[in-house]
Amino acid sequence: MNRAQAGDKIVRRKLSDQVLERMHDMIRSGELKPGDYMPSERSLMERFGVGRPAVREALQSLHNSGLITINHGERSRVKEINPATILTQSDELARLVLSAAPANLDHLKYARQMFELGMVRVAAEKASEADIAELRDLVALQRSQLGDATAFIGTDMKFHRKIASLTDNPIIVSVSDAMLGWLFEYHVSLLHRSGGEELTLAEHDKIVDHIAAHDAAGAIEEMRHHLERTRDVFQMKS
Repeated sequence: MNRAQAGDKIVRRKLSDQVLERMHDMIRSGELKPGDYMPSERSLMERFGVGRPAVREALQSLHNSGLITINHGERSRVKEINPATILTQSDELARLVLSAAPANLDHLKYARQMFELGMVRVAAEKASEADIAELRDLVALQRSQLGDATAFIGTDMKFHRKIASLTDNPIIVSVSDAMLGWLFEYHVSLLHRSGGEELTLAEHDKIVDHIAAHDAAGAIEEMRHHLERTRDVFQMKS
């Protein structure tokens, strides 16, 4: 059989896959909206003309992909779908990829730098007095958390998330959150070894000063210096 003939072969699809496709259509079309209860298993069986195993397998696939919730004793509900939904589903896979190939951590740090430089430029252009005050409050909170690496880094992530939020772009915010989360476990161990908290605070102060002055070029250069310094000392956790 040649390649063209092989490509013409009809493959019989599993019933559960066909049910899953129909359920996707129900969500995409708006027939089922975020917060809605999924139809009962029996009504789905009757609607699609299939048995309970096919319906249950399709529902489990929807749950695994983050589209619905399944709680024991309760009907399944449709979840709100946004960029964070997709990225959250990939968290465990991302951590496995980072652990399996150390070079991927370097790629992630470089990608994060590209995002941060773009975000801080927008922040310098758009930040209001209230935004600047919030950034300064976050640096002050970090300073009060010296000696508590986990709390310090938690606030560090809030600082960078605030900068991301000034883009008013939910996809950028979600990607930034995901990258920071993937780095979190390595970042905590770094701070225990490097003693770099004071440098971080000083650099954050300078970044905020440039944002407050609406100095995009200065903010970009300070952010670049900040990320390149931390990138040079990042190491994979053993």
